[in-house]
Amino acid sequence: MMDKDNGRRTALKNIVMGTVALGASGALQSFTSVEKTAHAPLKGNINHAVCQWCFPDMDVETLCKEASKMGIKGIDLVGPKDWPTLKKHGLTSTMCNGAEINLVDGFNDPQFHDTLVKNYTEMIPKVAAAGYTNLICFSGNRRGKDDETGWNNCVTGLKRIIKLAEEHKVVLVMELLNSKINHKDYQCDKTAWGVELAKRLGSPNFKLLYDIYHMQIDEGDVINTIRKSHEYIAHYHTAGVPGRNEIEENQELNYPAIMRAIHETGFKGFVAQEFLPIKKDKLQSLRTAVTICDI
Repeated sequence: MMDKDNGRRTALKNIVMGTVALGASGALQSFTSVEKTAHAPLKGNINHAVCQWCFPDMDVETLCKEASKMGIKGIDLVGPKDWPTLKKHGLTSTMCNGAEINLVDGFNDPQFHDTLVKNYTEMIPKVAAAGYTNLICFSGNRRGKDDETGWNNCVTGLKRIIKLAEEHKVVLVMELLNSKINHKDYQCDKTAWGVELAKRLGSPNFKLLYDIYHMQIDEGDVINTIRKSHEYIAHYHTAGVPGRNEIEENQELNYPAIMRAIHETGFKGFVAQEFLPIKKDKLQSLRTAVTICDI
């Protein structure tokens, strides 16, 4: 009996160790294949973009050249001064900025409405004239405001510019940011909060920027949330969790599965890489991220 038990334990141990080795080998091969295929043509199911601010050591001209080589179609979070450079390289401004005050002073506080309305009234026609669609906006920090007050204030402020956005076919896109780590006290920190605001505004020209990194931190349940709320989402951002760095094997999100879920909703907008590269070859990190997300 003792020999049989020992034999069973040995057999089980061998099976387990073999399975672990096989799994590790498969994972290694998977990421190795990503490196090898990083220059392959993209599949066309995801429209790829990249956030300029994540590459501070690279000027816009250089980033445009390199992004274009990778099959990336647009650059996120650049204003009018950089649009000619994007056009020169056949890229689009996938998420325009420059009308916001900052991330903390937003539409949830009436004291900022006049400034914001002036800024957006000037910027919306510029975005349209350049042939672009998305213009970012922010809720701002709570500063003690409950959800209802925040919704009401945002509706009041945004209604002053939403008709102009509709006339120019520009979409005002409010970003979802986590309030747990990076943006303490930010009000639009849950998808449900942003969706409720969109419903109250009742305009197809107000939608959400679903930042996968931020929402994994504050609420999780990423794929299910995307499936339920996709009609209110105009744009996506990526980054690895934890750390906001490369979206490779050292983080917890399954980006190919998330991209498949996004594609299955019929999404035709852009997914922009917004990770902060820590590897020496930052462009290789970008190539790898795009390849991982190119389902």
